[in-house]
Formats: sequence, structure tokens, C-alpha cells
Amino acid sequence: MESQEYRIQAASNADLPELSRLYVAYRVFYGEAAEEQRAEAFISQRVTRNLGRYFLAWNEGSAEPNAIGFMHLMPSTNTLAMRPIWLVEDLYVDLSARGLGIGSALLRYAEDFARSTGAERLTLSTSHDNVAAQKIYKKLGYARDEHFLYFHRLLP
Repeated sequence: MESQEYRIQAASNADLPELSRLYVAYRVFYGEAAEEQRAEAFISQRVTRNLGRYFLAWNEGSAEPNAIGFMHLMPSTNTLAMRPIWLVEDLYVDLSARGLGIGSALLRYAEDFARSTGAERLTLSTSHDNVAAQKIYKKLGYARDEHFLYFHRLLP
């Protein structure tokens, strides 16, 4: 598949089967149980209630276009700058489409989307050992935050 054989667009209710399929694969990739019915219900609720924004990369090079990647953006606000920010909460590319630039294309799409909303920045995080993703982020101009420490408290 060549790079011009895909398109990226916002996910809609009609795209829920493909988005759910990729979301389940994403969960499994990160060591979680598939929990297909629960995952489908979760994604359906998120999309129908507009809780965050989901985008799909579609393979246009086959007879039946199918989704080959997804991205989930969550809105937030920089209160000091008084401008919106977007968090790249999830980004996943199907194993069959890795190395084709789909992840980079999704991130460029996110940048365009964030600019269109007047956002101050696009923020993402990744695990320390996800070196492949870190290379992509650095290549696209993302800078590692050296100013803030993030703390989490897991809630029972």
C-alpha cells in the first residue's frame, strides 16, 4: 500500500464496527484482554456522546476500504494561555500497516485539527520503552517535557 492510498477522517456512528475492531486490537497490543462486547459498548458510548474526538485512517487501496489506524483526541484547556489544548490519548496503527507513515499522517492530521480549533498545543505521552513511537514524535517536532512532573493517583 502506498501512502496516497489512504484517507483520514473523523469517525462517525457508521464507523463504529471498524473503530471497535481497531480498539480491541489496540487493547490486546498493550496486554489487555480483548473484552470485545465491553470495548464495543465503550467506544460506541464515547462516539455517540461526543466524548473526545476519534479519527480513522482508511485503506483506500483495496476493493473494500477498511480502517488501518485510529487516533483519539481529548480536549483540555491551558487556563493561563486561555486557549484549548488537545491530548493525543490513543494512537494505533494496525500491524499490517506499520511502517507506511500512517502514524505520522494521523499526527499531522491532529495538528491541523488542533490548529483549526485555535489550540495552543497538542500533547501526547508514551511509555519510556516505546522507542519507535518516540522516534516518530521527535521527527515530527515534538519536544519532551523537561519542566513538569506528572503524578497519578489510581482510584479504586
